[in-house]
Amino acid sequence: MQKQPERTGDKGIQLICQFEGLKLERYRDAVGLWTIGYGHLILKEEMEKLTKITTGEAKDLLRRDLKRTEDGVKKLLNQPATQAQFDALVSFAFNLGVGNLKKSTLLKKFNVGDVQAAALQFKSWNKAGGKVLSGLTRRREAEMKLFLG
Repeated sequence: MQKQPERTGDKGIQLICQFEGLKLERYRDAVGLWTIGYGHLILKEEMEKLTKITTGEAKDLLRRDLKRTEDGVKKLLNQPATQAQFDALVSFAFNLGVGNLKKSTLLKKFNVGDVQAAALQFKSWNKAGGKVLSGLTRRREAEMKLFLG
């Protein structure tokens, strides 16, 4: 039996960093949430501290956020994933939240072993605030390509 990946691989981290981008000053994301670094959502208790960060601090935040996302994804998988599949699912959950992955048809299809049908589901998740965003469309296509390895 295939061993489940424990951590996001290099290709997954590259994909996440590419699409999140690096912002060393806090900003509002596409739906108005305060964000910094590589897509770190700033918590209420972090608001005063996280106005500006260094590249090193951004990487530390990313590692912390990735661990939380990886742990969430691992709990949802009923089927063993390849490293590429795991990386794509972590990128998806990092961007949209583990809760959205949990309720997705993508996860349901994957967990019954229908990898091809699961891959096609990435395309459905390209909206923010009800609007199709080209950046999300590109990200979902990249995740789907990685997922299919």
